[in-house]
Amino acid sequence: MKIESIRETLVDAVSRAEKVSGRNTTLPVLAGILLSTDKNQLILKATNLDLGITIKVPVKVSLEGKVVVPAQTLNQFLNSISKEKSISLESVNQTLKIVTSGSRATFKTLPTEDFPIIPELSDDLAFTMPTRDFIGGLKAVSFAAAQGSMKPELSSVLVSYQGDELVFAATDSFRLAEKRIKVKKIPHFNQLLIPAKNASDVVRLFDGISDDLSVTLGDNQIALRSGNVCLTSRVIDGTFPDYKQIIKQIFLEENISRVVVLKQDLTNALKTAVVFSDNFNQLILKVVPKEKVFQIESKNKDVGENEQSVPAVIEGKEVTMSVNSRYFTDSFQSIGVDSMSLSFSGEGRPILIQGVGDKSFLYIVMPMNR
Repeated sequence: MKIESIRETLVDAVSRAEKVSGRNTTLPVLAGILLSTDKNQLILKATNLDLGITIKVPVKVSLEGKVVVPAQTLNQFLNSISKEKSISLESVNQTLKIVTSGSRATFKTLPTEDFPIIPELSDDLAFTMPTRDFIGGLKAVSFAAAQGSMKPELSSVLVSYQGDELVFAATDSFRLAEKRIKVKKIPHFNQLLIPAKNASDVVRLFDGISDDLSVTLGDNQIALRSGNVCLTSRVIDGTFPDYKQIIKQIFLEENISRVVVLKQDLTNALKTAVVFSDNFNQLILKVVPKEKVFQIESKNKDVGENEQSVPAVIEGKEVTMSVNSRYFTDSFQSIGVDSMSLSFSGEGRPILIQGVGDKSFLYIVMPMNR
């Protein structure tokens, strides 16, 4: 193989591929990127057996061929020669030589025959939507998925559709996040479960790509294509919890207490409150209608006590409840408006959090036992 490429283009491709490459000690080839040529294209492939990525970049090909190079080392080298504009790559025996106007390097290669095959899915069941919308949906909810759960469906992000909306949801049974995004074309599937770790990788790998995203489903696989990047991920074969009944119960509750606060006011108060929280990250929330304030109390026997009062518009009765501070605040990143609505349906009952005037995102968090 012998090619010439624009360094900036190659750096971007290698950087994305390196994020997918594995660290499997029993299969050293997973730590590499497969570089192969096809006419005037360089095709980069990387996989950790859970995710697979294929990236195509335009290059000048003098000699066809393929080679596997350690991903991390190649990425570090290319980023270190930032002043170079063009770069040439040539495979010689079991090495890859990289030459620029001011630099020369030789990399030991890995056996190409050991590199796993990355599944390729057809476009038969594809639908398209803006990449930023799909990525935004995953980003808005993936934090709520369980970490290393014995139930794979709780360690996944649900993607389904209702009417003209694509619905993203995740839960670890202690909290639940849902994001709705309008789509023009109805997808050809009922629902799919993407492993939460893979969902986070999808967000990172498609960051900055402005083209539309094409989504294709296969047998236990999903392919995402945007621009020159194609990412293949396994999907979970399971049943996501039927959380809609819980939401209905909260909305239909007659004795709901609602609190509307400025997100920044609440964020500032929580920064102080968590300093005094205990080992369980416990906060005590109090809805005080008479004083028109929302109170946050925290106690730690080794540190002390703290009470914060946040100005609020309150409807309903007085409520006192304990929550995990991290579970309570994780949702704030997904609320893009200045004011937040907190709905309390009674002590020991879930809290519903939404942005005021924005019904596209909702978050439910269970209270702690005091």
